[in-house]
Amino acid sequence: MLFILAENLLLRNHDLIFSVKNNVFPNKISVIMLDDLDITVLKKLQENGRMKRNELAEIVGLSVPSLSERLNKLEDRGVIQGYYAKLNRQIFHYDIMAFVLVVMESSKSYEKFAEQVRKTGEILECHSILGEGSHILKVVVKETKDLEALLSKIQSWHGVTKTVTSYVLSTIKETTSLNIQFKKE
Repeated sequence: MLFILAENLLLRNHDLIFSVKNNVFPNKISVIMLDDLDITVLKKLQENGRMKRNELAEIVGLSVPSLSERLNKLEDRGVIQGYYAKLNRQIFHYDIMAFVLVVMESSKSYEKFAEQVRKTGEILECHSILGEGSHILKVVVKETKDLEALLSKIQSWHGVTKTVTSYVLSTIKETTSLNIQFKKE
C-alpha cells in the first residue's frame, strides 16, 4: 500500500493519494486515491497500452466489467490521459533529434513564445526550466538543413535572445512510463 502527504494531511495509508489541478477551477486541488489494484493496472497499461481488457482483467483478477468501470474512473479523473502509438521516427526519415536550450529576454514574451511552440510541428516537447536558459525543447527534423531552418525560425521569435543546441548521437533510454511504486511501511 502507498501513502502520500496531501495538503499537509496524512490521508488513508492503504491508498496512493495524489492531487491534480482541476481544469475547471485551476486553483482547486482534487484528491485522487489509488489502491494496489489501480497501481497494478496502470503498470500493466504502461507496459502495453493495447492490452485487451479481458487479458488485463485476468492478470489483475477482476471481471471485465469491473476492470472497465475502474479504467473509466481512472480516465474520468485524469489519471489516464490517453493511449498513444509510439512511432519509429526513422521510418518517416526524422533522423535528427536535438535539444534546444532557449534563453528569453524576459517573461513578458512567454505567451507569444508558447503559442509559437504549439504551432511548430518539429517541436515534440517544451519545458520551462530553472538554471541556464528559460526553456528546453526536444525537436526532430529530417535533415541538417531542416534543423538549421528550425533554429533560425526559433531565434527570430519575439523575446528569444539565444539558443544552444545539443545534437543527439544515440538514445540510451526513452520512455513515457512513470515509476509508480508501492511504499511499504
